[in-house]
Amino acid sequence: MTRYSRAVAAVALSMTVAGCAVVPEDMRREPLNEGDVPVVMTSKPTPNNTPLTAKLICYGERLERAGKGHIGIGVGNIRDYTGKQSDLEGFVVTQGGALMAYTALGHLVPGITLHERFDTQIADAELQYIANRQLGDGQMHEAVDKQTGQQDRVPWKPYYGGSVLQSDYYIVGGITEVNFNIQSGGGELNVNNAGGKGRIYTMNVGIDLRIVGSQTLKVYDTVSVQKQISGYEVGLDVFRFFNSDLWDVNAGAKNQEPLQLAVRMAIESALLDIVPTVTGVQPAGCEPSVPLVEADVYSGGKAGKL
Repeated sequence: MTRYSRAVAAVALSMTVAGCAVVPEDMRREPLNEGDVPVVMTSKPTPNNTPLTAKLICYGERLERAGKGHIGIGVGNIRDYTGKQSDLEGFVVTQGGALMAYTALGHLVPGITLHERFDTQIADAELQYIANRQLGDGQMHEAVDKQTGQQDRVPWKPYYGGSVLQSDYYIVGGITEVNFNIQSGGGELNVNNAGGKGRIYTMNVGIDLRIVGSQTLKVYDTVSVQKQISGYEVGLDVFRFFNSDLWDVNAGAKNQEPLQLAVRMAIESALLDIVPTVTGVQPAGCEPSVPLVEADVYSGGKAGKL
């Protein structure tokens, strides 16, 4: 093989390695408005499902058949307690744990009744408007004057209290662990300034949740779930002379399961453990949409295969 042939082979190999980074087939550039610079457009928005979404839906249908829709559940604050931040990207893990829990519980409706307890700002404001006789719906209403006792037609909505339904239980907790390097390994080989490298690594995230009685503040169950995240990185470097030409070729690819997806799945797995404690209905037999290799969830406090 000539030097030129070796150079062509090196470039071809580098392009093969770079090919691991898949470019979306539907990538296109088009202006959003007339006169705008074209922007890159790829895939359309899709539901943010996980492999556990099907299991949650199945469990919700089972709760509905069991007549558990009267059990009201809310979600409190599920904070990030890891304290991990990046100088360039801010918080390492999501600050939206409570929102993920609400979405997961939403798959159980109407098998349960879901109550808003995380952000009640609008409801609180409207109740205050009602109390001040400022809230209307564009119609006239019958109201009793507290001073004279006479009925009158007024443009504001009368309010006698009791419109907010109580919940039976609420879920709180937090994201408590993010460990960046549980295990890693790799290798690199260079001969005459030409070679390749590869690396694999594993990290994990952990959450701790509990379900609490809304009126008694009794903690009915707790759960701690962790999920490992693996990734890989490969690369090829060529830096050498071929005849009188200096070739500097670099190519590579890396991939990792999304960190925030792992947090979402850990929260979903935890909910599938603690909600059965108060409903008395187990999710056993409901399967995830995608088989998970060596992934466990908790059932009745005991680890079991999905």
